[in-house]
Amino acid sequence: MMLIGGPAVAQGTYPVADKVADKVIAKYQSSSCDQLKAQKQNPPSGRQAEMEQRVVQQLKSDPQMREYFINKVAAPIANKLFDCGIIP
Repeated sequence: MMLIGGPAVAQGTYPVADKVADKVIAKYQSSSCDQLKAQKQNPPSGRQAEMEQRVVQQLKSDPQMREYFINKVAAPIANKLFDCGIIP
C-alpha cells in the first residue's frame, strides 16, 4: 500500500511513538486555547522537560519513526492551533 510521501507504516510498528503521539494529541484536544497559549510562554521544566528531550533525541536518531510520529500528530495539532488562532 502506498500513500503520498512513501509507504504506509502499520499501527504498532513504533509502540513508543504511538504512545507519545496519543498523549500529545490528547493534550492538544483537551487543552483550551488559553492553556495552549500559556504553555507556549512557559515551557516545561524538570522531569517533564527531561522526558521531552529524550523523546526528541529518539526521534532525531530514527528518521522513519520521526516521520511516523509527525504524520500522526500533525493534523490534530495544526487544526487545534488554527482553531485557536495561534497559526494563520
